[in-house]
Amino acid sequence: MSNLSSLPKIPELNKRLLYAAFMLVVYRLGVFVPIPGVDSQKILNLFDQARGTIFDMLNLFSGGALERASIFALGVMPYITSSIIMSLLVKAFPTLESMQKEGEAGRRKINQYSRYGTVLICIIQGGMLAVTLQSGQLGDNIVSHPGFSFIFTTVLTLTAGSLFVMWIGEQISERGIGNGISLIIAASIMTRVPGAFWDIVRLIKTDEITVFGVVVLLLFLSAIIGAIVFVERSYRKIPVQYPRRVVGRKVYGGQASHLPLKVNTAGVIPPIFASSLLFFPATILQFFPIPALRNVSDAIFQNGFFYNSIYAILIIFFAYL
Repeated sequence: MSNLSSLPKIPELNKRLLYAAFMLVVYRLGVFVPIPGVDSQKILNLFDQARGTIFDMLNLFSGGALERASIFALGVMPYITSSIIMSLLVKAFPTLESMQKEGEAGRRKINQYSRYGTVLICIIQGGMLAVTLQSGQLGDNIVSHPGFSFIFTTVLTLTAGSLFVMWIGEQISERGIGNGISLIIAASIMTRVPGAFWDIVRLIKTDEITVFGVVVLLLFLSAIIGAIVFVERSYRKIPVQYPRRVVGRKVYGGQASHLPLKVNTAGVIPPIFASSLLFFPATILQFFPIPALRNVSDAIFQNGFFYNSIYAILIIFFAYL
């Protein structure tokens, strides 16, 4: 409580909090700007029928931008996917690894390569989405004027939108309170909270769930959040023994201390990378009109045990990486 009471007295922190909040508001406003030439209402109706599929999960991470056919439909996933590929390439190629060890200049170059990769992935994903929208696979009359001009405009719009979201995340990290990409993903997921609340109210009114069941659910969620915070704040004390030094007639040092090592040093990056790596190939498979490829994607996302097993293995791998 003493830390909270001192917040109004720290102008720099207040500016950073307000800046981060302002950039998140800008991001949320962009979610409601549709792609030119697309009937967003028909896409919205389509997603109502696609609950529980891969598109529903992708829509969750985009904060509803995908179901509204928004300019931010691709979200931060292309940037995250590009960062994953770059991280793997750094470990595979000694030239990139030595560049990373050069310090800030080397890291800047690698980040620049990640941005180039983001543009390439946006073009691929945006092109597939544009072709799918005008092909009629998702429904008739979704695109008002199909053709090459629509594909070009859509790819350009989605690429610019994704790069703008990436820029917002970087600005929050540099001039806000840090973890810009994670905050954008968190804000996207939190937009589901009001809808979930009204769903609970509806279930209580229709006697599909009791008030006691809701209380148990809230207690369970509180316990999960408490456990997450506990692990996030936990650290191990690595003992450090300083040797004694004799200078003249005086003895210096010899005291014992400890080095605090966080239990979760990787933070939320491994789960984000793991989900992105699962979504990227599965999304591409969904756009191919080949039943066998779609069956592979459905087998991954509709089988809970299979999906969670791959997800857990990828989290362990990226935490190690």
